[in-house]
Amino acid sequence: MELTLTLGWIGLFAPLALGAIGSMIGCLRAGMAACGAMLEVESGFGRFVGVAAMPSSQTIYGIVVTMAFPALTAGNSPGVFALGVLSGVALMLSAMAQGSACAASINASKSKPEVFGISMAPAALIEGFAVFAFVFALVLAGRLPQ
Repeated sequence: MELTLTLGWIGLFAPLALGAIGSMIGCLRAGMAACGAMLEVESGFGRFVGVAAMPSSQTIYGIVVTMAFPALTAGNSPGVFALGVLSGVALMLSAMAQGSACAASINASKSKPEVFGISMAPAALIEGFAVFAFVFALVLAGRLPQ
């Protein structure tokens, strides 16, 4: 029973922790590209910084999912563990992928500024997958036993 509750606690905090880890890595990747781009262009620094911050949204999704879980019991701990870890991994991987897409967008738009908007499409698509994971985690968290 104690192991079951321990796994439940791990699952409870996994969406936040894993989402934050992914956001840190994603923002790091995009931030490095933004810093490099700032050395090569004369203006437009703000948009590079804004794009570099895009992967941080997965941390917000992780916070909301963590708050949506019911109080832990021996009966719902396995479900909380599975849902928390799997949604956390999805958020982490999407933030990391989004950071790479943002870095590519920054690199493309530094030499050709007119493609800035369309170059953000891959990052927006990846954000959509993070939202899917987020919404389904919320729906399933509401179905866990109390």
